Amino acid sequence: MFDFMTGRGGHGHGPGRGDRHWGPPGPGPWMFKMRHGGGGRRRRGDVRAAILALLTERPMHGYEMIQELEERSDGMWRPSAGSIYPTLQLLEDEGLIVGEEHEGKRRFTLTDAGREAAAKRAADRPPPWEQAAEGADGERAELFHAIKQFAPAVVQIAQVGSPDQAQRAKEILDEARKKLYAILAEDE
Repeated sequence: MFDFMTGRGGHGHGPGRGDRHWGPPGPGPWMFKMRHGGGGRRRRGDVRAAILALLTERPMHGYEMIQELEERSDGMWRPSAGSIYPTLQLLEDEGLIVGEEHEGKRRFTLTDAGREAAAKRAADRPPPWEQAAEGADGERAELFHAIKQFAPAVVQIAQVGSPDQAQRAKEILDEARKKLYAILAEDE
C-alpha cells in the first residue's frame, strides 16, 4: 500500500476497496517538490554546504541528512538521494568527511579540514536549509503547512475508518479537488 506520509510504496489496494486500484498517490512530503508559480522552479539548496553544516552537529548517515533537511526547511526542501550520496562521495574524496560503517549504515563525520570548511561557510551565510526555503513566499509556505496537517487526517481515515467514513472522506476529497482546480481556472 502507498504510504501517504512518506510518499513511498506501490499502487496497492486500499483497505476495504476490494479489487479497485487506488490510482495516483495522495498528499505527502513528495508534494513539496512541486513547481511554484509561473512554471519556474524554486531555488534548490546547496547540498554540499548543508551536509557540512549538519555534520558539525553530529555524525549522520545519508538518509538521516535528507530527513533532517526536509524537517529544518519545513518541508520546502527535500534533497534526493541522487544529490546527497554523490555529494557525500565527493566530500569524502576531498578529505572533508570520513564514512564508517555503524550498525549496518555508513555514518559520516567531519575531518579537521571539513570543520574548517563548514566554519568558513557558516561565518558569512545563513544555514543552507533556510536559503532553500527563502524562495517560497508566505502564502505558499502556509499552503504547504496546511497540506502537511491535512494528510494525516486522510491517512487515519484510510487506515482505521469505517467504510461509511471512508466513503464520506472520499466525497469530501473529490469535492475539494474540484474546487482547487476551479481556483486554477479562474482569471486573475
